Amino acid sequence: MDNYKVNSNISLKTFETKVVIEDAEKELKHIRKKLGKLQDVLYAHGKYAVLICLQGMDTAGKDSLVREVFKDFNVRGVEVHSFKTPTSLELKHDYLWRHYIALPARGKFGVFNRTHYENVLVTRVHPEYIMGENNPNINSVDDIDDAFWEKRFEQINNFEKHISENGTLIFKFFLNLSKKEQKSRLLRRLDKQEKNWKFSPGDLKERKLWEAYQACYQEAINKTSKPHAPWYAIPADDKPSARYIVAKIIYDTLSAYSDIEEPELDDDIKAHIEAYKQQLNNE
Repeated sequence: MDNYKVNSNISLKTFETKVVIEDAEKELKHIRKKLGKLQDVLYAHGKYAVLICLQGMDTAGKDSLVREVFKDFNVRGVEVHSFKTPTSLELKHDYLWRHYIALPARGKFGVFNRTHYENVLVTRVHPEYIMGENNPNINSVDDIDDAFWEKRFEQINNFEKHISENGTLIFKFFLNLSKKEQKSRLLRRLDKQEKNWKFSPGDLKERKLWEAYQACYQEAINKTSKPHAPWYAIPADDKPSARYIVAKIIYDTLSAYSDIEEPELDDDIKAHIEAYKQQLNNE
C-alpha cells in the first residue's frame, strides 16, 4: 500500500482516481475486525493516540468510509469530528484552536472528517472567508497574499510535528475523486428521494470551482506530506476499494509498532490470580 503514500510532489491530474480490488467488501470486513482488536490493545496500552484525517471533494465518500472502516471499533475508543463553518466562539480563537481541543486522547482514535486543511483549501478558494477571522494585519482580501498561505502551511506543519512528537500517530487521506464520478453521485442524490436531503444547490456552485480546488489540494498535499504525517492519495471512484485501502494502510502501519502491546499485569496481582479466581468461585 506504500504506492499511495505521497513521498514526493505529485500531480493530481495524472494520479489515478479508480482502482477496483476484487472482493473489496469481504476483505474490508476481515481487516476491520483486526483493526478493532488492535484498537483494544492501543486503548489498554495508553501511550499513543491515532489521528485519521479525511479530505476530499464533495461526494468523495468520507462519511460512508467512516461508517464502514470503523464499524468494529469499541465506541469508547473512537471519536469522530466533522468541522463545518466556524462558530462565533471558534472565530474568537486562532484557526487551529478547534482542532487542538478535538484531538484524541492517548489510547483513542480520532477521525477528522474534513480537517484543519479546510483552512488552506476552502478559504483559499474563497479568501473572503478569512475576513471573518478578524486577523491582525488583514484588513482586506488584498492583504491575503502568497506569504500568508506559506505561513499557514508552516503553522500546520508545526502543529502536526508537535502532536506527533507527543504521541499522536497521524494518517492523512485525500480521497481522489474524478469529476465524472462526482457528477454521477450528485445525480444519484437528485434521482433517489431518500438521498435528496444530501443535495444542496451550493454543491453545483462549488463544482464549478473544481480546478481551483484541485490546485489547492495539490499544493497543500505537496507542502505538508511529511514522514511523521504523510498524505495518502486514495483512488475514490470505487467506494468499496477506497475503504479497504484506507483500512489496510492504517492496520499495516500500526501493526509495525512493536511497542503497542497490552500492559503487563502488576506482579502482585499476577501472583494471586488463582486466589482471586478461587474467591469468586467460592461465592
